[in-house]
Amino acid sequence: MKFLDFHHHKRGITNGIYNLHFEENIPNFPFSIGIHPKDIDAQWTQYFRIVEQYALAKNCFAIGECGLDGLVPVDCKLQEEVFQRHISLANAIRKPLVIHCVRLHAQLLKFRKVAQTPMVVHGFNKKATIGNTLLDHGFYLSFGKAVLQNVSLQNFVKDCPLNQLFLETDDTDFDIKDLYETVATLKGISIEQLHLCIIDNLERIRNI
Repeated sequence: MKFLDFHHHKRGITNGIYNLHFEENIPNFPFSIGIHPKDIDAQWTQYFRIVEQYALAKNCFAIGECGLDGLVPVDCKLQEEVFQRHISLANAIRKPLVIHCVRLHAQLLKFRKVAQTPMVVHGFNKKATIGNTLLDHGFYLSFGKAVLQNVSLQNFVKDCPLNQLFLETDDTDFDIKDLYETVATLKGISIEQLHLCIIDNLERIRNI
């Protein structure tokens, strides 16, 4: 079975969504495109024109990763401006958003109010209180390698609604089957059932 890898950085993986950098060429498999907060600089408007162009491709599944990062040396107001531009683009072309967020999850809530398409926070590994707040506001959460090692995160994943959940490798090197097996065990369901639920989630956010 080929397991869906919701967010990854390896062009060799075709069963998932590849995080395309705006300096790359469009691949022949599903991808997302956006400006990561760490890449925001004085030329960001030029980069965004590329994002707008690539986003119209039929195999562009989502806008992102984009969002907010409290650890990068980029002005927060500028990050918010760029994030809002991504949300406006997603609203216009009706595609979901893949969100990168570090230490600024509370600020995401005001953007949820203006986003008209699904928002998926990728690589979620924070406290259950943060996760539950995001879930209550309609966010989807995508989990990665941290689930294999973090007991507190495992406890949160166990209770996370199946219809708001994705799994990913991001930029780490491991077999995503291990993640599916771990989450299926936490949920008390088969790995096949888990995969079907995630495929259903993908179709739901696609058909907005």
